[in-house]
Amino acid sequence: MEAENIEQPLLKKKYYENCPGCKVDQAKELKSDVSILNLSYIWMAVLCGSLPVSSLFPFVYFMVKDFNVAEKEEDISAYAGYVGSAYMLGRTLTSIMWGVISDRYGRKPVIIIGLITIVIFNTLFGLSTNLWMAISMRFLLGSLNGLFGPIKAYATEICREEHQAQGLSTVVAAWGVGLVIGPALGGYLAQPTLKYPNLFPKDSFWDKFPYFLPCFIISAFAFAVAIACIWLPETLHNHNGKNKSIDNAGASENGRSGADKGKMIQKDENILLNWPLMSSIIVYCITSLHDITYQEVFSLWAVSPRRLGGLNFSTDDVGNVLAISGLAIIIYQVTLYQSVQKAFGPVSIARFSGVLSIPLLQSYPFIAMLSGFTLYLVINIASIFKNLLTETIATGLFLLQNRAVEQHQRGAANGIAMMGMSAFKTIGPAGGGAILTWCQKRINASFLPGTHMVFLVLNVVEGLAVLLMFKPFLPSEQLL
Repeated sequence: MEAENIEQPLLKKKYYENCPGCKVDQAKELKSDVSILNLSYIWMAVLCGSLPVSSLFPFVYFMVKDFNVAEKEEDISAYAGYVGSAYMLGRTLTSIMWGVISDRYGRKPVIIIGLITIVIFNTLFGLSTNLWMAISMRFLLGSLNGLFGPIKAYATEICREEHQAQGLSTVVAAWGVGLVIGPALGGYLAQPTLKYPNLFPKDSFWDKFPYFLPCFIISAFAFAVAIACIWLPETLHNHNGKNKSIDNAGASENGRSGADKGKMIQKDENILLNWPLMSSIIVYCITSLHDITYQEVFSLWAVSPRRLGGLNFSTDDVGNVLAISGLAIIIYQVTLYQSVQKAFGPVSIARFSGVLSIPLLQSYPFIAMLSGFTLYLVINIASIFKNLLTETIATGLFLLQNRAVEQHQRGAANGIAMMGMSAFKTIGPAGGGAILTWCQKRINASFLPGTHMVFLVLNVVEGLAVLLMFKPFLPSEQLL
């Protein structure tokens, strides 16, 4: 059946009957503000995807210890890093594939498949009885969950252009909150027979599988969100069987000319030749390496004993610190980020955030010298600022990536970004765990003893990312 074209004389756009993307674009034309319902879909889906990534951080140390594979206590961090890296390795191998599938068949089916994957394999991870089962379940969870690339494209497409920063900040905020609530759930709910003996008696199912409860709660939430996403509006255009955006009609949503639009969108057929896209992806990969390594190191460092330079925190203590940071992220993204990004631009604010995070992070070994309430207060303040700076950088880079391509390439572009980021994040947990183990073995060294060295290594990575945010490497003037 031939599509019926509905001409919009003022904006010179063509809308096609039975095209889900056109229906979304028409709704955006009629409604100038942001749809809270659509942002809620994005928030829930990203939150579901991020919870399994980080929920293991507080208990993976103890899980690996229970597997009895480490000969020495100092070796536990290295094995824990392998478990953390397995997820990212799986995502590295399949991210481009899921991005291409979302460009061909739509964002919605890929998002729902990713949520179902979480339900299955995150549950099985909680039932792991040995190291290899844990690594395998994490690998399958990463390789079959392809929602993160498409959801970033979706957040750009579901919002009017002036609200795209808010859409992508929703992705980053939900991701950041998931990376905080996840460890909180893992910290509070792991080993329930030890923490809540009245509810979970010894020698019960919960004692045999002490790390199942947080995984089950997350999987149940993902199942509910997967059902809700059945009503998710699809944004991909389908014009007579062709996935083509109406961006080519000559005018943007704000009535800008095609020439002005060209300043933001690079129309190279070969997406790998799109330098504004590729440069922002490279910077994003390096910042992601720093981010995941920091998360792994922070959680392992916090629960490590004082004699090894750690904080000797319990899983509950780690969960509390990260939960407080998560609340701060929500408040920041909802109230401040949009205004800050408009005032300074995504690149400038990302540069500033990267520079600030370096001295902050190098102060962590000195914070470990504190004790009692003072330690708890200072580490919470430092964690809040570190997470806010990280989310600011990530949101700015997301904006650059999604503005650098047209819709028909956006899934693939985000797939490439996810592949690169996942590859670097595969290195991060294993590398972070190994470096922390090495540093804890040189606790009495004369030069940068113990954890002073591991935080210096993190800052070297962050410093490289900051340098690459400047011209000529990152051609920000082409995207703003």
